Amino acid sequence: MGREMGQKFHAFMFPWFAFGHMTPYVHLANKLAEKGHRVTFLLPKKAKKQLEHLNLFPDSIVFHPITIPHVDGLPAGAETPSDIPVTLWRFLSTAMDLTRDQVEAAVRALRPDIILFDLAYWITEVAKEHGIKSMLYNVISATSIAHDLVPGGELGVPPPGYPSSTLLFRRHDAHALLSFAVYYKRFYYRVTTGLTNCDFISIRTCEEIEGKFCDYIGRQYQKKVLLTGPMLPEPDKSKPLEDKWNNWLSGFEPGSVVYCALGSQITLEKDQFQELCLGLELTGLPFFVAVTPPKGAKTIQEALPEGFEERVKGRGVVWGEWVQQPLILAHPSVGCFVSHCGFGSMWESLMSDCQIVLLPYLADQVLNTRLLTDELEVSVEVPREKTGWFSKENLSVAVTSVMDKDSEIGNLVRRNHSKLKEVVVSPGLLTGYTDNFVVTLENLLKETKLP
Repeated sequence: MGREMGQKFHAFMFPWFAFGHMTPYVHLANKLAEKGHRVTFLLPKKAKKQLEHLNLFPDSIVFHPITIPHVDGLPAGAETPSDIPVTLWRFLSTAMDLTRDQVEAAVRALRPDIILFDLAYWITEVAKEHGIKSMLYNVISATSIAHDLVPGGELGVPPPGYPSSTLLFRRHDAHALLSFAVYYKRFYYRVTTGLTNCDFISIRTCEEIEGKFCDYIGRQYQKKVLLTGPMLPEPDKSKPLEDKWNNWLSGFEPGSVVYCALGSQITLEKDQFQELCLGLELTGLPFFVAVTPPKGAKTIQEALPEGFEERVKGRGVVWGEWVQQPLILAHPSVGCFVSHCGFGSMWESLMSDCQIVLLPYLADQVLNTRLLTDELEVSVEVPREKTGWFSKENLSVAVTSVMDKDSEIGNLVRRNHSKLKEVVVSPGLLTGYTDNFVVTLENLLKETKLP
């Protein structure tokens, strides 16, 4: 019998074990559950504890813990990329492949209708063997996939027909390409194999920001590309910004504070960390930095430049632990966001009213930065040397250029950002994407179930 109109489906989700991948998958699971569908979410045991609070429908979304097998070279107890340096990620991806028997056992026992995945390319084989559908749900930008992850692609070189002459790597991006080159071949194989063999492709983005790149990916893989929108969580009204930070920020003029965060995967060398602190001090503006302690330091305090704390007392905070980023960006006193332009932070910056200054570190962050800076003209990028080094002067100039009320570039990016934000937050736009995604997926599964 075919699937009845409106009949609910059961989806498996098996994303890469990084929190930047698992979190948007949980947000999508919430959307599916809201529409009455069931989700079984496969994830490492430790990650389950950290993500449970995001599960808004525990009756419909079941977290199914996976045991991470031992792999030579992977430190004992490591389950996510944030547990280990980038150089060891390849061992974690090998461990992910070794969970295949656990995934198959769950598929046999629970008989889902579809599996959503990203780096576990062999999911397409498991799905075919059991007569179910597979969807590669990408949580990195369409720009990055179009540039580096299409058939016949080569790292750092735009492929034939690539739809932009500005979203490219440049000489001073060598540092980002070098760090990506270490695992590019494996990553390329995983993603392109998954995209080639899956039944459906979906991407966490929207037409208004990355439309031409989504169309290009669809042509390259000859498949329909479904878009979910950016999958940002609903603001949690029950958890306001911590009093400590709310009170501190409220002591400054509206739009005057510079907030800087570089994501959980970026750990700076000590000298670059100190240059970052000195650059923000040089702006003369109040600032709040949330970064991990630099290499070789256990705490932020021990790594700060000499005399720095005294000089910036009352107007500067450098914090080494987790903070409520969306709530900080929404605080009226915050007027500038200095970011690495990871895909989640990119969306958070676009949805905010802050001026945007970018310091990308990884290859996909470089392309996201070009999208915002050169294509959409809503941000500025901090100039760097080929090694990736940025000086305190260049950082300070980039920040003051967007914060100065009389600055031409500051006014240009503010106008463009304001126009773009109006489009992105227009009523119904983002919920429209998720609603359309769910309805399209229901119809695709219904069609494939027809006799």
